[in-house]
Formats: sequence, C-alpha cells, structure tokens
Amino acid sequence: MIKTVGYDPARRILDVEFHNEHVYRYEDVDNAVFAEFMAAESKGRYFNEHIQHGYEYERLL
Repeated sequence: MIKTVGYDPARRILDVEFHNEHVYRYEDVDNAVFAEFMAAESKGRYFNEHIQHGYEYERLL
C-alpha cells in the first residue's frame, strides 16, 4: 500500500507515496505520531486507523 514516507519535523508535514504513485501531504502531524507510524508492524493499518482521516491533507501527485 505505502511505497515511501517523508517527514519534516520542523514543519510537522508528512508526505506519503502509495504504490499507485499518488502522493499526499498531511499537515500538523506530531513527531510522536510519525514515530509510531514508522514503528508500526503494519504501516498500512496504522495509516488507515490514525492518519488518513485525522489530518488535513492535499494530493501532490
């Protein structure tokens, strides 16, 4: 589901690229949420449960 992830802790911006090549930017993502996301056994499940609908976002590509 998730191909790559980028995070800017100073700006609290999370970029997520999916295998379908779509890239979304999520705003105001706390460092702790990013750390939990990276540590999750299933990043797709964590994303769906904690990030996908919990943050404002925009599609970049």
